[in-house]
Amino acid sequence: MSSRIVLVTGAGSGIGQASALALGRAGFTVVLAGRRRDRLEAIAEELGNGSVAHTADVTEEASVDALFEDVARRFGRLDVLFNNAGTGAPPRPLEDVAIDDWRRVLDTNITGAFLCTRAAFRLMKTQSPRGGRIINNGSLSAASPRPNIAAYTASKHAVTGLTKSAALEGRRYDIACGQIDIGNTATDMAAQMAKGMLQADDSIRPEPTINVKHVADAVVYMASLPLDANVLFMTVMATKMPFVGRG
Repeated sequence: MSSRIVLVTGAGSGIGQASALALGRAGFTVVLAGRRRDRLEAIAEELGNGSVAHTADVTEEASVDALFEDVARRFGRLDVLFNNAGTGAPPRPLEDVAIDDWRRVLDTNITGAFLCTRAAFRLMKTQSPRGGRIINNGSLSAASPRPNIAAYTASKHAVTGLTKSAALEGRRYDIACGQIDIGNTATDMAAQMAKGMLQADDSIRPEPTINVKHVADAVVYMASLPLDANVLFMTVMATKMPFVGRG
């Protein structure tokens, strides 16, 4: 098979969509996973090169298993998994966070990444040639929190732990794992940043953003490395956004 196979979760919009398109243009065959089948199919058709859409809910074990079974059946292997699917909750002080919001964010951002990573390990360790690469979408919140997003911050710290564990345990199977931490990408989810974001000193200030293309290009770079090289952590951020020293 001349084309490498990459699976992108949360591929229907934002960073997932931009990364899927960039990976396809770089020569990968892309499996686009998400909840909006019509949107995924439109992107797959645009990409061509055997790219396919698959509806999946990363929080559900059976749905994830079905997704990876379909990848194995169609292509016989998986070369790269981009664990991109994620969500947030309405910003609230920690003491006011609803348990349902907490569980929804953790279920999507860390349980979903775990279920996909586990399934990728099971496939990558047994395929021939053996091995593959896993890229986790972290966040600057994996290193430094913003106010009022405790669930999101906790989930992204957990993603960092999963990245390190997968990078360590993947060695014996030629599976590389890395994480891209992203700050202030100009997607629909970040629209509020131009209007003003709550800062650590309780002021509200607009923040600069970056074009999602820069993130997608970074994902392509990570995905294209040979398995004897790995980007363990990469930060891609708006140069002047508050991060270093914030809070």
